[in-house]
Amino acid sequence: MILYAVTIFLSAFLLFQVQPLIAKMILPWFGGTAAVWTTCMLFFQLLLLAGYIYSHAYVSQRIPARRSAHLVLLALAAATLPLAAGASWKPSGGEDPTWLILGLLATSVGLPYFVLSTTGPLVQAWHARSHPGASPYRLFALSNLGSMLALLSYPLLVEPTLALRQQSLIWSAGFAAFALLCGALAWRSRGGEMPASAGEQAEKPRPGLQALWVALAACASTLLLAFTGHMTLNIAAIPFLWVLPLALYLLSFVLCFEASGWYRRWLFLPLLAAGLAAVCVTLTRSNPSIWTLIPLYCATLFVACMVCHGELARSKPHPRYLTGFYLMLALGGALGGVLVGLVAPSVFDELYELPLGMVALCACAGLALLRDRASVFHGRWGLAARFVFAALVVALAVQLARIYRENSADLRVTLRNFYGVLNVKDSGEGPDAMRVLSHGTIIHGKQFLEDAKRDLPTTYYGVTSGVGLAILDARARGPVRLGVVGLGAGTLASYGRIGDLVRFYDINPQVVGLARTEFSFLKDSPAKVEVQLGDARLSLEREAPQNFDVLALDAFSSDAIPVHLLTVEAFRVYLRQLKPGGILAVHISNRYLDLVPVVQQAARALSLELREIDNEDDDAAGVYRSDWLLVSASQAAFAGPLLRDAQRTEADPRVRLWTDDYSDLYRILK
Repeated sequence: MILYAVTIFLSAFLLFQVQPLIAKMILPWFGGTAAVWTTCMLFFQLLLLAGYIYSHAYVSQRIPARRSAHLVLLALAAATLPLAAGASWKPSGGEDPTWLILGLLATSVGLPYFVLSTTGPLVQAWHARSHPGASPYRLFALSNLGSMLALLSYPLLVEPTLALRQQSLIWSAGFAAFALLCGALAWRSRGGEMPASAGEQAEKPRPGLQALWVALAACASTLLLAFTGHMTLNIAAIPFLWVLPLALYLLSFVLCFEASGWYRRWLFLPLLAAGLAAVCVTLTRSNPSIWTLIPLYCATLFVACMVCHGELARSKPHPRYLTGFYLMLALGGALGGVLVGLVAPSVFDELYELPLGMVALCACAGLALLRDRASVFHGRWGLAARFVFAALVVALAVQLARIYRENSADLRVTLRNFYGVLNVKDSGEGPDAMRVLSHGTIIHGKQFLEDAKRDLPTTYYGVTSGVGLAILDARARGPVRLGVVGLGAGTLASYGRIGDLVRFYDINPQVVGLARTEFSFLKDSPAKVEVQLGDARLSLEREAPQNFDVLALDAFSSDAIPVHLLTVEAFRVYLRQLKPGGILAVHISNRYLDLVPVVQQAARALSLELREIDNEDDDAAGVYRSDWLLVSASQAAFAGPLLRDAQRTEADPRVRLWTDDYSDLYRILK
């Protein structure tokens, strides 16, 4: 029994430890966006489905020479180690990275992950065969416990203490140990099939019940990815906000499939109603704080998963049919991943998968209650209970439709792709009327609509901002070569004069299209304006030195920080693109993260001069308060009259230097 338990626990731990590990490894190649995690989740769910199909075929005796085939599969997977991502999959421009990510994952971690995904159903089937009468579903709970511990240990223990290379080597060693354990179990097993007498009286699950299993699993998967997407879009694309919802998702499996079962309808159905109602409030334009958003979304997701997985546990079949049951769960999970990862970005122009998932969950819960003769939907008050439940579901659907309709009522343009949702709207009246570009809840550009004011630099780029002063200081010495990482509405082009060059870098082609069609900063600028599509760091690495007087780093997406743009290796790339005495202007305004010590450590490691400039709001000019750090290899860069009074700043010793191999966002949380 110990061998079964250790093997299934280790396989689950490795299965979910590799997910944030490989996602963090490839995140810098695709703009550091939260959608990378969603695409990774889609891949893992599809491969999990493939693993469960293999397990079902194995137990159903449809694979010839099963033991030998599985031992060969284990050996081939171990031969692909150590874990590494192939650099040949790096994107070259502004293409949709979804298929690149899927191909990269398939070639780097595909075979080991596939083998791990087969282990849970197979080990449970082997256990059921060797221990007739014993329920294997406790092993399923143990498997999910291992998965949850893997996810929680990554952001709290693994990421802050180990570099990526060390993480990869340790994971690879763990996989080698797993392969030996699983090989021993496979050798002992005579195939994993149940004895002929086992489960003869058990009723085979009907198609309607199997469809309900798929639907419940799909609802849980959809809500997992939808809630995670909302949080990472509006906070930060960091492993903690990836793994926390997934850990709660797995915890619900543990609690629901543990022998006694923790799911109680009288408790979780009312909690679900309260949670969904509270989420509706946050979907308005109230812009709630991080301390409201994360606990509420996580709590609601957990309750929703308890309902889905609790109903699944209540209807689980005899162990004779367990691989088919797990196959339906994997199919539902994959369908949810396809909806959120592939269909939604292509079909929806807003994040509609969250409200759709909420309503679908209620409908599935109603179907589960309806088919259970012991539920509140039957008996003396059954008809009234059905009516009340249906009314509540309809009210939820109507309220969600109203919220999304009101949120989009005054929008000029709404676009969505892999990188998120972009909105353009007009606000204000008369001389104060402005056009606004937003990504998530963060404004990425504003322009006055009045001709006399439309060339004014607004938002974070006013003439008293750090980047504004750096540009004006460089202008005093002649024509300016300005590089900008992050296009937005193209506001910094307003500083351009005849003879100047303004070169923008942006990864999102839809941002480029909106800057050219909905805003006029680019076309009105007297300077030569260029736009390079693709990840800025990859573009700067490939380009010959541009000799920028000023290079502005402002590539945020709803406060989600692309970590790869703030490592010491990235700063070396920026320095190569600056002329002697040039200035790197880093925009560090952020609601949740203190980026000052990160830039300080990089500047100290490279012996650079560092100054900090803050400016205040100016409503009349459409300027926001902003914080900028100015970095240069030369102290003389700050000798001009506009910059000589800039504040010096020293490195914070509590924060470790960020590299491509190491970063830790939790130490800089505000």
